[in-house]
Amino acid sequence: MNTVTNAPHDAGGKRVPAEWEHAKAIWLAWPHNPNTWPGHFDSIPERFSAFILAAAQFADVCLIGGPELRQQAQSVIEQHDRVHWVEIPTNDCWIRDYGPTFVVDESGKHSAIEWQFNSWGGKYPPWDLDNAATEKIISHANWPHIDGGLCVEGGALEWDGTGRLLTTTDCLITDTRNPGLTKQQATERFEQLCGAREIVWVDGGALEGDDTDGHIDQLVRFIDASNIVVAVSSDPNDPNREGLEANYEQLCQWGKETSPHVTVHRLPTPPPRYIDDSRVPESYCNFLRVGPHGLLIPTFGHEESDKQAEEILTRIARQSTPDIKVITVNCREMIWGLGALHCASCNEPRG
Repeated sequence: MNTVTNAPHDAGGKRVPAEWEHAKAIWLAWPHNPNTWPGHFDSIPERFSAFILAAAQFADVCLIGGPELRQQAQSVIEQHDRVHWVEIPTNDCWIRDYGPTFVVDESGKHSAIEWQFNSWGGKYPPWDLDNAATEKIISHANWPHIDGGLCVEGGALEWDGTGRLLTTTDCLITDTRNPGLTKQQATERFEQLCGAREIVWVDGGALEGDDTDGHIDQLVRFIDASNIVVAVSSDPNDPNREGLEANYEQLCQWGKETSPHVTVHRLPTPPPRYIDDSRVPESYCNFLRVGPHGLLIPTFGHEESDKQAEEILTRIARQSTPDIKVITVNCREMIWGLGALHCASCNEPRG
């Protein structure tokens, strides 16, 4: 199995900034689609409001939605002068996946890449508004626009700020997204557009109940360029256990071989939970880093594992950023939509 591919040429100083670098804004989309949380939508606007106000402590928040949604969102907008309404219609709220990838280079030039979005391989039509929202976000943010030429979701890409990229094969090299694409072709494209110098294909296993085919932001995340956390299961009977352990073992080996070296940390998931007989893909890897000083951690209503995850993530983050502020955000209901904080946000760096 080809688990690491390297870019063949110099990327000319291009890179995707890490999420712990200074942020110009965090983009979020107001939730409005009851089909995302069938039978459990009523509490979602309140949960999103708390999330938005937490993010606004560290950066401006650009909140998007169609004109009919502004009145619903008005109360949260009025609570904080750093929350700004941007009229961009959407089908759904998972802006990480249809939002742009922001790229900078050593000369000070910057660009925003518009990938194509087809609702995780055509799973949930319609997705036309989400796909069209990307160009509008780029225009409003006033970044030069680049067509990425591939079907890519932002939750499938985890960058360290130096050109190292973590992803999974099943989210990119598939007939439902990019028919005929090879890993080497994908590597060359990410090198050309984003400055990728090394791509790690993390293919041990995904989470049961995850409808994205294995987004990396549920499995593995950089805390900084020297530390990553990997979702693992403490339950010996959890169907996720074997695949997550395979991810962990692969990344431990890679961490010793890559340059600079990377320390790998275990981040246990909560015990398996079901809503209406369906497993929800709960993972603390779905945290959101808001610039250098903010860390928002999802909680899922399991006191022991919630506390453990907060302690692990806080301890690692404070090794490089001692004054980081950590806020936990209740995602117990949000995860029924099969996503959490990182899925529902998009980081715009300072250009």
